[in-house]
Amino acid sequence: MKMGMTATWDQHGVRHPLTILQIAQNQVVQIKTPQRDGYSALQIGAFDCTPKNVSKPLLFHFNSAGVPPKRVLKEFPVTPDAVLPIGSQLDVRHFVPGQYIDITGISIGKGFQGAMKRWGFSGGPATHGASLSHRSLGSTGHRKTPSRTWKNKKMHGHMGCDQVTVMNMLIYYIDPVNQLICVKGSVPGHDNNYVFLRDAVRLKAYEHNKKLGLPSPTCAPPSSPKDMELTACPPTQFKNPFTLD
Repeated sequence: MKMGMTATWDQHGVRHPLTILQIAQNQVVQIKTPQRDGYSALQIGAFDCTPKNVSKPLLFHFNSAGVPPKRVLKEFPVTPDAVLPIGSQLDVRHFVPGQYIDITGISIGKGFQGAMKRWGFSGGPATHGASLSHRSLGSTGHRKTPSRTWKNKKMHGHMGCDQVTVMNMLIYYIDPVNQLICVKGSVPGHDNNYVFLRDAVRLKAYEHNKKLGLPSPTCAPPSSPKDMELTACPPTQFKNPFTLD
């Protein structure tokens, strides 16, 4: 869940905007197997809720798995060697500071907007006969051939409320006590909106994550107070912008 935004400064005095994400009551609810379903995946439920707030089919689904009812369910594809038992807990220590992740959320709705705001069109001229057409869309159709407007033409209309995935977000802080993750940059959606996290899939970030030794399939339960300490991104992750190197 997206909680809000803050900022921090690195050892070079550079300010970095951070988005705070909370990971709470994440459990494995169902296992998808290639033999039965044709693919390998884990269904994860997050944020416990009361039984009266879920439908009867979902309530039966949770009771069959032996987990509390959840507000949100999401399926994540995994390799067969990374399958976890039903009921396994996933917390923030599943991720590592300095790791790159992809975050998916629903963007903020903007309502009905014109083509300039929605698509970044430059608009018409300010003078020289451009009467009442400074922010107009311009030509949208054709003449006799094809006598219609092509589908998916960029026009005015509803903006926002779309599923957006932001790639290669850097994990800056991890707080195991409060189950919080701070990522560098902005995340789509309002505060208190649900977002979905996965390991980065782009090649450069994927190769970087392999060098960090990520926990597989997930982290072990905490065995000492040191495991619950606040951890930050390594200082070597950031270069000094005030040098010529």
